[in-house]
Amino acid sequence: MKKFGQMENSIYLALSRQMTLQTNMDIVANNVANMNTNGFRAQNIAFEEYISDPGHGDDPLSFSYDYGEYQNTAPGSQQQTGNPYNVALNGPGFMGIQSPTGETVYTRDGNFQRAADGKLVTSAGYPVMGQGGAITIPDNSIEINIDQRGVVSNQDGELGQLMVVEFDNVQMLEAMGNNVYHSPDAGTPSIKTTVAQGFLEGSNVKPVVEITRMIEILRNFQSTQRILQTEHDRLRSAIQALTQA
Repeated sequence: MKKFGQMENSIYLALSRQMTLQTNMDIVANNVANMNTNGFRAQNIAFEEYISDPGHGDDPLSFSYDYGEYQNTAPGSQQQTGNPYNVALNGPGFMGIQSPTGETVYTRDGNFQRAADGKLVTSAGYPVMGQGGAITIPDNSIEINIDQRGVVSNQDGELGQLMVVEFDNVQMLEAMGNNVYHSPDAGTPSIKTTVAQGFLEGSNVKPVVEITRMIEILRNFQSTQRILQTEHDRLRSAIQALTQA
């Protein structure tokens, strides 16, 4: 019976490996899909060892499992657009925007535009938050300037200041889709971050690295699949031998 248990253990370990590889492949595929997304930060999977002791000390198992993700915090390259509503951040900060639920979320994507009602919004239509609420650009604005502190002004004076905040641990930010992040805390006003008008930050995804990771994951998946097939064949042969004895 112990031999059968060892065979089953091999299958359990291989299956846990397959599940982890599948999650890793999903993350890499998402990185590749967003390699041209403004301000996108590549995600990576975090692993941890899990010890299972089904035999109560007789035959402990060591599984690897994914317990979360972490982001690559390297900045993406910047491209000059000349669009006065485009901004890029130099430094670790994030810009506050308002989600459809009214909650403040954060992004590095500064591809902003003026909506029909005059509000400064993201490409997804989320209002851009200022220090005192959403920023509105009057209809008669002919000169839009955004300085390094994020102060937005036109020919008549200041209109508001972009909410630029920094976090003690950016890995606590939770990706929500649409290139925005949720944070359990509100962050602190930026100290190390400046704003560059007329620029956009690109994705920090390195396509060659991600494609290489994808190939490696696929090979590992195929290798583990062969292990599973081998163990399946061994188990079937053992059962057939026992039934014929």
